[in-house]
Amino acid sequence: MRVSLLQIDVDPAESVASRRDRVAELVRAQSASDLVVLPELWTVGAFASDLFAAEAEAASVDAGPTAGLMSAAAVDAGVWLHAGSIPERTADGSLYNTSLLFSPDGRVHRTYRKIHRFGFDRGEAVLMSAGEEIVTAQVSDTAVLGLATCYDLRFPELFRLLVDAGAGIFVIPAGWPERRREHWTLLAKARAIESQAYVLAVGTAGTHAGVELAGHTIAVDPWGAVLAEAGSGEEVLTLDLDPALVAKTRADFPVLRDRLLGLPAPDRG
Repeated sequence: MRVSLLQIDVDPAESVASRRDRVAELVRAQSASDLVVLPELWTVGAFASDLFAAEAEAASVDAGPTAGLMSAAAVDAGVWLHAGSIPERTADGSLYNTSLLFSPDGRVHRTYRKIHRFGFDRGEAVLMSAGEEIVTAQVSDTAVLGLATCYDLRFPELFRLLVDAGAGIFVIPAGWPERRREHWTLLAKARAIESQAYVLAVGTAGTHAGVELAGHTIAVDPWGAVLAEAGSGEEVLTLDLDPALVAKTRADFPVLRDRLLGLPAPDRG
């Protein structure tokens, strides 16, 4: 399974419309891949909370400008496209940080509304509503994606629930700050090791709303080995995964069957 991870530079001098068009062309250029992943809130910037309401849009192909462009790009490239996340406005006026997963035929196959909102008493934490659903998506006979976003990475219980739902590849778009980059790489490895799953953690580059972003998109295998890591600027990482390695790792080193506390252990047969 070939994946392309697109680390996008979110430059405040570039208009949202221009960035949409540019990113759509980047997606189309990944036609040799099976799965393409974009970062969190790349249309506006994860820390540009003053733009969330102004640039919020529907998560549907017919009504949302980002969804419409990403749908067409997925079709043109013939790929599964995790289009990162957008500020979504629902019919009742609520705002969510919502990820969109498109199938190769351009349909919105899954949406995931970010459960853990960052900011404590400001920004996303007060402006956006929290999602409630655990979301997975089967994209091949052997590959099941588990969807999470940025700050979710700090909450291992979410990833346990994704494992219980069948996920073996965690897709985590993010807008992670440079000042906590060590946490980013450490947590990505930890989630991979403890869940015996691939982690595809895709960050943004650049500086917006006064916050320097970490970049450093990272892919980690089920043993915790780093398969690829980007630098701090805009970059595309393309690599091959073996989804069957997840089941093999869990069989060869069956730690998940020994879970006793908190969450139910898998059936031991």
